[in-house]
Amino acid sequence: MAKLQYAATGRRKSSVARVRLIPGKGNITVNKKTLDEYFGGLKLLKNEVRRPLEIVSSSGKYDVLASVYGGGTTGQSGALRHGISRALCQADPENRAVLKAAGFLTRDPRMKERKKYGLKKARRASQFSKR
Repeated sequence: MAKLQYAATGRRKSSVARVRLIPGKGNITVNKKTLDEYFGGLKLLKNEVRRPLEIVSSSGKYDVLASVYGGGTTGQSGALRHGISRALCQADPENRAVLKAAGFLTRDPRMKERKKYGLKKARRASQFSKR
């Protein structure tokens, strides 16, 4: 018999998180490491990942298996939050209203602006000199 599981993809900036929710005890595994190992001492990011489960009050119901790539730690934690929220909606459609009100189902559209020619960065020009 196949295990019941819910899969979803979360994105933020250039980070992508592929998330699977499996009925379990509430363990969160990211890239084959525990959440505490992966994000180290960054308590704010770990809380951000756990928030969708806490809002829906299913912290101890599901194990989260995730693989994350691209971007930095903040983008990856945001992608995980987005992916977990989407998977929770699949698990129980009643969760959707709560998660949507909290803003967890909206993909953050902010991206790095591209570098323009003639400039050093996206908006940074070389210093002006009169002579």
